[in-house]
Amino acid sequence: MVNSVTDTQEEMVTVTQVVGVAPKRVHRIWALPLVGIGFAALLAVVLSAAFTASRFSSIRRPYAIVPADAEGVAGRLTLSGVTRYPATGTLRFVTIREPQLSLLSWLMFRNDNDTHLLTYQDIYGNGTPQQQTIRGRRQMVSAKQSAEYVALTKLGFPIELKPGNIVIDQIVCLKANADGTACEQEAPSGKVLKADDEIVSLDVTPVKVLDDLRSVLVRHKAGDMVDVEYKRPGVTGVQKGSIELIAAPDDPTKVIVGFYPFDTTEVGDPPFKVSIDTNGIGGPSAGLAFTLTLIDELTPGELTGGKQVAVTGTIDTDGKVGAIGGLPQKASAVKQTGTKYFLVPAAQSDAEIAAARAVVGDKVQIIPVATIDEALAALTKLGGNGNDLGTPGKDFKPAV
Repeated sequence: MVNSVTDTQEEMVTVTQVVGVAPKRVHRIWALPLVGIGFAALLAVVLSAAFTASRFSSIRRPYAIVPADAEGVAGRLTLSGVTRYPATGTLRFVTIREPQLSLLSWLMFRNDNDTHLLTYQDIYGNGTPQQQTIRGRRQMVSAKQSAEYVALTKLGFPIELKPGNIVIDQIVCLKANADGTACEQEAPSGKVLKADDEIVSLDVTPVKVLDDLRSVLVRHKAGDMVDVEYKRPGVTGVQKGSIELIAAPDDPTKVIVGFYPFDTTEVGDPPFKVSIDTNGIGGPSAGLAFTLTLIDELTPGELTGGKQVAVTGTIDTDGKVGAIGGLPQKASAVKQTGTKYFLVPAAQSDAEIAAARAVVGDKVQIIPVATIDEALAALTKLGGNGNDLGTPGKDFKPAV
């Protein structure tokens, strides 16, 4: 009891002493400047986050490619009307982001090896962010179609390809600037047509697929003026114009309109329904990952040998694996997930593959592949059954 009273009295004395001591004059003198410095620092952080790096003309590359994620494909895959064989291993597709940097983030990451700084033109070319989004979605649709065709063909399922409509990817560039970063002179068709336009007719002849367009062009010569009708995203109705045809830059005997088309080929009447949820992602770089996952889920056994394997690369209907952008940043995303194996396109440059290997060190084994068959062989070396898939398509019976 005595101890309790004593402790309480000591606490009261201590509190009284603390409350009763006034700050020294020298402390009061420094208080206001310190508050001002703290406020200025906070204001600098807020302003640098609010203002994008592109507002400052001295900063030439205010955009960036940064790592995003390496996510399993199987969770986005739905198969209906066919037996599915879930795998314990995981095939992961890899994503990156292309943010516009704030001034603060630009200052923080301008020397970061995992961040690749870009200009507006590096990302969007002569187009707009909206056009790039539309293009990315269209490329993703094409990637899914190609993946479905390659996987089902590989397994012997009956499936065909149907040609799609004529959509412009980009106008032919006749003359680039000195460093090749911009087009100084487009084909004359660029005065009328733009990326993402869909051609409806040429020279008063309806055209639905590229073969229709070629049938019109063979009756013309370079320099001819022809009428064109087209549809433009966001604009109501069919648009009209007149364009000058040109000779192909790589073949003077060939007459062209002057644009590169999208691959809008579609898979026709598959024997069962395949659906891949691509919400939140765009572009064609997940094509190989989609193809391998379809093969894995449609066959018994483990394509990855039960391992976690990241995959990036486009896939065309011939089974060839194409190059992608941001390989070092994708390698960084793979490393951050703890995945130890990464299939990448052999079509990437030696410098890009070397940069990706420098990012991951000995944490990730980077394996270049050129075709779907090479990808299956690489997975076999990791312990999978890529060389022993069987042919379920020959004895296919829909699930009930």
